[in-house]
Amino acid sequence: MRNLPVKMALDSLEHIPAYELPEPYELRPYRRGDLAAWLRIHARADIYNRCDEKLFREQFGNDEKLLAQRQLYLCDGANEIGTATAWFGEEGPTGATGRVHWVAIVPDYQGRGLSKPLLSATLLRLRELGHTRAFLTTSTPRKQAISLYEKFGFVQVPAESGAPKRRT
Repeated sequence: MRNLPVKMALDSLEHIPAYELPEPYELRPYRRGDLAAWLRIHARADIYNRCDEKLFREQFGNDEKLLAQRQLYLCDGANEIGTATAWFGEEGPTGATGRVHWVAIVPDYQGRGLSKPLLSATLLRLRELGHTRAFLTTSTPRKQAISLYEKFGFVQVPAESGAPKRRT
């Protein structure tokens, strides 16, 4: 299968499905030094991108206070096993549209019911930060991720028009 970009949009953050994390998992915000955890998670979970410190800085910058507000880590008690970021949309920090950015769970922990609570918490964080809608980008081979996003109400956006389109 070709690895093509997919953009998806969610028109409203008003009704976000709530999912609780099973024991012993927990979510926590970014802490100083979490760059190493982000790199470890993505090195194991993301076969389509090469993730390094330069990419992290290009995507998120250096403002640790901002990262602590927007980046979440999924932990199994002792280790970080997943991450997602409630980032800015194209309109910038004060825009209505937020971005679900760089979602990943390491393969050993996939299939344990952790992606729904992670996505739910990320969308709630976007709403708490004043965003009213969201978008994300993924790619065609990530069928399980696309299915998850659709369950939350995201629809695919055709690249040429920018208008939402339902996937069949």
